[in-house]
Amino acid sequence: MDTTSAAISPQIAAVVQRPNALLPIIVGGLTAGALDAAAAFMTFGWGMPRGIASGLLGAKAFQGGATTWILGLALHFFIALCAAAVYWLASRKLQFLRINFFVCGLFYGIAVFLVMNLVVLPLSAIPRPVGPFTVAGLYQGLLAHMFLVGLPISVSVRYLAR
Repeated sequence: MDTTSAAISPQIAAVVQRPNALLPIIVGGLTAGALDAAAAFMTFGWGMPRGIASGLLGAKAFQGGATTWILGLALHFFIALCAAAVYWLASRKLQFLRINFFVCGLFYGIAVFLVMNLVVLPLSAIPRPVGPFTVAGLYQGLLAHMFLVGLPISVSVRYLAR
């Protein structure tokens, strides 16, 4: 073996062993975003993206056209990708998030639901007040976020972030 290949080998080994962040974040975020969007379309109808866009634009989002609808859908997927990135970052330091991915994913879905409903929505420009919640709506939102948001993100981090 020559000195050049001996000097390169440790660098190549470090790159190969470095966890890839992009793949689990994109797969988990887009999967969670698509599943959550499907559930939201069934629950709230095709105007759901305008409701999301109203978080930025206020009441005028409900009179918006295709551009506002696309903005809302883009925001929805941006939020899902951010949730996946947060889980991936946490999993770098907290090994149990990858080891116990099923339970942690379910609890992460609950955390995402709570942050969205108790922090993000009240601070947004949505024209009507958020809540009060019905028990049925609370169960539906929690279960949807547990299985359609938290679990796909934790599974993607478990199997794609090596």
